[in-house]
Amino acid sequence: MTDAAVAISSVRKTFAGASQPALGGVSLDILKNEFFTLLGPSGCGKTTLLRMIAGFENPDSGAILLDGTAMERTPPNRRPVNTVFQSYALFPHMSVAQNIAFALEMLGRPREAIRARVAEMMRLLRLDGLGDRRPAQLSGGQQQRVALGRALAPEPKVLLLDEPLSALDLKLRKEMQIELKRLQTETGITFVFVTHDQEEALTMSDRVAVMRGGAVMQIGRPADIYERPANLFVAEFIGEANLLPAICVDRSGDGGSFRLAGASDDDGPIAVADAGLLAPGEKAMLVVRPERVAVVPAQTTRLRGQARQAVYRGSDLMLHASLPGGALLRARLPGDADVTALIGQVSGFAFPSDAVRAFAA
Repeated sequence: MTDAAVAISSVRKTFAGASQPALGGVSLDILKNEFFTLLGPSGCGKTTLLRMIAGFENPDSGAILLDGTAMERTPPNRRPVNTVFQSYALFPHMSVAQNIAFALEMLGRPREAIRARVAEMMRLLRLDGLGDRRPAQLSGGQQQRVALGRALAPEPKVLLLDEPLSALDLKLRKEMQIELKRLQTETGITFVFVTHDQEEALTMSDRVAVMRGGAVMQIGRPADIYERPANLFVAEFIGEANLLPAICVDRSGDGGSFRLAGASDDDGPIAVADAGLLAPGEKAMLVVRPERVAVVPAQTTRLRGQARQAVYRGSDLMLHASLPGGALLRARLPGDADVTALIGQVSGFAFPSDAVRAFAA
């Protein structure tokens, strides 16, 4: 792929003594000037893949190309990449300016060019006036910016970020999410970001690769992955989702009708616009996002349940209900919604057919 900053082809890796491969034949392209995120739970292989791009690990087989050049025999210090680690790894005896200048000095850049580049980085990272401070005199967010400046100063073609926000508190982490995306946009450098935090991935990324067990489950834009998950794992891992056990009772074109497990004929079927390859009689798991669920008068729908609990979460309120057969359903409502009268009562629930995804159970 000519516009790929990183091209990964059939990469496999099994560590000594491991019963399962860390990577089981991963292939993907990361485009130039893209913010690309490797997302998944611990042990899925995302950090191993990042370390292979950096050159800290070697694949058992497969190929990794950076800007069209194979990297199999290229050591980490000769690759056109830099890495920002979770721990930041700043030099405690050096000032902010010296930390940012370090890589440039190692590359033998002229002194005046280094001074100008450091000043540019400090402006870009909003570190003006902090050049003489040591890392211990900085806040966590400022230290993170210095680590970014040191990695960005040599203008790598690819910047690798290994969960760099995990040590920050929630408010600062959210602020840095916006800052990272701004930096990527302004510098035009390809960012490859590793995280297990789905919110980080959805907030910052141009595209996301969701990984599990050393394999890529789905690659796509955040909205596509959230709205159209490729499988049940992605649907459950990305965002909040209602998981409703059901049985396919009818097919018509791409869609179908499903009856919730344990529901009676009076409860009526659930219409699904895209029923995949499921056939009548097959067990399924229906996935519905809570924000797509509406609370309606019980007499207007055949999908009814008993409202059990309302959880206030500031910007929204999550109403929990139990459906016939024991399935649980959550509906996300505005934070100022008054649902006091609903608790303990039978309520109706509705969602459009295109809000439901059906997967084989």
